[in-house]
Amino acid sequence: MSQRAKKRGGRRSRQQVEKTAAPVITPFITRKIPEYELLGEEGLALIEKNADTILREIGIDFRYEPALKLFKQAGADIDGQRVRFPVGMCRKIIQDSAPAIFEQKARNAARNVTIGGKHTVFAPVYGPPFIRDLDSGRRYAVIEDFRNLVKLAYMLPTLHHSGGTVCEPTDLPVNKRHFDMVYSHIKYSDKPFMGSVTQPERAQDSVDMCKILFGEQFVDDHTVLVNLINANSPMTYDETMLGASEVYARNNQASIISPFILAGAMSPVTAAGTMAQILAEAMAGMAFTQLVRPGCPVIFGTFASSISMQSGAPTFGTPEPSLVLNGCASMARRLGVPFRSGGSLCGSKIPDAQAAYESANTLLPTLTAGVNFVLHAAGWLEGGLASSYEKLVMDADQLGMMQVFAQGVNLSENAQALSAIREVGPGTHFLGCEHTQNNFKSAFYRSNIADNNSFEQWQSEGSMDAVMRANKLWKQMLNDYVAPELDPAIDEALLEFIEKRKNSFADSNY
Repeated sequence: MSQRAKKRGGRRSRQQVEKTAAPVITPFITRKIPEYELLGEEGLALIEKNADTILREIGIDFRYEPALKLFKQAGADIDGQRVRFPVGMCRKIIQDSAPAIFEQKARNAARNVTIGGKHTVFAPVYGPPFIRDLDSGRRYAVIEDFRNLVKLAYMLPTLHHSGGTVCEPTDLPVNKRHFDMVYSHIKYSDKPFMGSVTQPERAQDSVDMCKILFGEQFVDDHTVLVNLINANSPMTYDETMLGASEVYARNNQASIISPFILAGAMSPVTAAGTMAQILAEAMAGMAFTQLVRPGCPVIFGTFASSISMQSGAPTFGTPEPSLVLNGCASMARRLGVPFRSGGSLCGSKIPDAQAAYESANTLLPTLTAGVNFVLHAAGWLEGGLASSYEKLVMDADQLGMMQVFAQGVNLSENAQALSAIREVGPGTHFLGCEHTQNNFKSAFYRSNIADNNSFEQWQSEGSMDAVMRANKLWKQMLNDYVAPELDPAIDEALLEFIEKRKNSFADSNY
């Protein structure tokens, strides 16, 4: 942020940002804890063998002629839209060129994120058409909500990424809203962000806007966009997703190739069967990106949930998807590419106890499995149908806890605290000792949502629950928001580009 922007924010703004910050703020997490792997060598090898069987015997449908041509040239068997792969073909294509780790550039270099390896990047909710807040309840999202969520994600230090479609602005035409969404990420935040994938032309618009922001050669040489490409599971890729992925790969931008799985409907009901299908689908999609442009960054992604076998509704926070997440994270490391999954997922309609425990049951396995890029890390409600203002800041508080947990145990001389133990000795307390006085400000994570005061004090302050406190917090944050400075010439060029492109075709809701 510029000195002018800092000055305009004032003391009150700085104090509020401090209240929302985790004790140790880094641009992204570098985990100092080991990955927890549930499957050993034998189990992982079995899943990989089964994925190879799916690719060789059953195949994947690619409903996109350029993909069929590339795979045929690479040696795959093409039968209509069905592509069958020799054993090891997809893995070799990926391992020959796809980077194991890469950096996504932000317009503020201090916000750059490294994706892969021991790093974890938290990004907000993606895709909901609805908004929920304590004041107005559930309603369709509009562009003002989109801007507000971008601003909040910018101010929340535990979110390292601005995300993409943080909500769908339904007050704008479907075929033009991507301009306003990408511009909002550029204008109201200086964190890295995602582009549009709903049509190849919209993907190209996203790239072109980044060329205005960063410069054409810079975009060709560096990754400035990460983008979500879903497979139409089971075992199908459509023209829209492949066309968008081709645009991004050709421009050296990153795609998250992410099978979208509701186990029991889009994959088998078992974790082992689901993992094999996910691996087959993901490897086929990742191989496509490397055939388009060898060496372009790609992320192995998965969104895996179970369904209620009674109603068919998606369920979240259940153990089986966590098992799938963990196994796929291990296979991504063996494949040598970054991995995306997890988040703060829940099926609850409001940010209540169900939302809290389902989100926790997703978030902790996300961290311990070693996920590199975490979409839906904050703000998700109602199985992804709603973005919640209150849950965004509540989840961000939990992300701060994960950031501290990921640092593991500090074994420095100060952390060993032998001086404190010697000073205090048996039978007294540590509250007044020198070590405690020197370390109390940073000793423990301080939640900005939880209330740990006495009952009497809590009652005197309005008997507010966590949602009410979160409501107050996000409103204060928006009141204190100061936009990061953007070069006026770049801003003007972006607005001119958007106006020209919007005027070149009619509004449509398709």
